[in-house]
Amino acid sequence: MLDSSRNVMLACALTALAGYVDAIGYLHLGGLFVSFMSGNSTRLGVSLAAGDWINAGAALTLIVLFVIGAAGGSLIVHSRSKHRQPWLLLIETLLLTLSALSYALGLPVIAVAAIVLAMGLENAVFQIEGGLGLTYITGALVKAGQLIAAALTGGAPLAWVPNVLLWAALVVGAVLGAVAYHWINLAAIWFAAGFALALSGVVAVTVHR
Repeated sequence: MLDSSRNVMLACALTALAGYVDAIGYLHLGGLFVSFMSGNSTRLGVSLAAGDWINAGAALTLIVLFVIGAAGGSLIVHSRSKHRQPWLLLIETLLLTLSALSYALGLPVIAVAAIVLAMGLENAVFQIEGGLGLTYITGALVKAGQLIAAALTGGAPLAWVPNVLLWAALVVGAVLGAVAYHWINLAAIWFAAGFALALSGVVAVTVHR
C-alpha cells in the first residue's frame, strides 16, 4: 500500500487530515478523540474504573460511531467500483461539511458525530490496497522500527521512511488543527472538508495511473 509515490503522498495527505481533525476533536471534547480509538478505549476503561459513567458513555459512543463509519467505508470498498477511493473521499467530504454546517446551526453533538463517522470511513481508503490504518499511527511506528532493524541487517536502507513520513504528517496536521480550533472553534472543520474534496478530485484523476 506504500509501494508507490502516489500512495505514499495520498496516505500522508489523509493522515495529515486525520491529525488535523483529531486535534480539533480532542480540544473540543476535552481529552476524547474523534479518530484515535485506542485512546478512547483507555479513557473508557479508566472512566469505568472510576465510576465516571458520563465520560465512559461519551467514549463508548465515539467508539461505536467510528466503527459504523469504518463499516460504511468497507461496504463501499466491497462494491468493486474503479472509483471506490474517490467515492470514499467524497462521502468523507460530505460528512465533514455536515459537521461544519451543524456547528454553524448550533448543533455541536451532530457536528461531532459526523466528524467521527468521517474518520471511521477514511480508514477504508487503503483497504483497497491491502489495509492501512490512517487515523492511528502506532502501527506505522512499529513498522518503521521493524524496517529500521531490517535495514541494519542488510535490508532495504530506506524502506522505513514512508512510515516515518506518516507519523510526521499526523503531527503536522495536529498542529494545524489545534491552531485552527483556537482561531475559529469547530468552524475549522470547513478547511478539512475543502481539503478532503480536493483530495477526492486528485484521486479521481490519478486512479488509473
